[in-house]
Amino acid sequence: NPIIMFAKRLVLLFFIATALAACDKESNSNCPDKLCTAEFAAVTIKFVDKDGEGVWVKNYSAVNQRTKDTINYPPAAHLLLDTGAYIVASDNNTKTLSEAGDDIKISGTDSVSNITLTAIVKVSGGECACHITKVAGPSEIKFIDR
Repeated sequence: NPIIMFAKRLVLLFFIATALAACDKESNSNCPDKLCTAEFAAVTIKFVDKDGEGVWVKNYSAVNQRTKDTINYPPAAHLLLDTGAYIVASDNNTKTLSEAGDDIKISGTDSVSNITLTAIVKVSGGECACHITKVAGPSEIKFIDR
């Protein structure tokens, strides 16, 4: 019967498609199985004035001190945040960060006083991590002369 043959082929195709979808070519076989949430984690830092109001800075940078790599995000990504807030790292960086955590050196120059301030934020990730995690460091950098 052609209808039964069509149904069998359709079921077989469904199982093949499901099996192929379950294969994650990017997964690391050295990692234990775990359930990861669908949330997207990001660590941010905010530059503020003496009154705690956010201020935009020039020459913002975030550099992983272990790898010496600069962590870049398009300027438009920062504009979606509060005034003066910048993305230090996100789940896009999970695999490039160590499990123990890497020191990320943040710096920015106040456009009014031309003073550059820096801070270290420690962020962990790892080959098997689902998400990045802030381990230590400030959430704000304050320009006291502004």
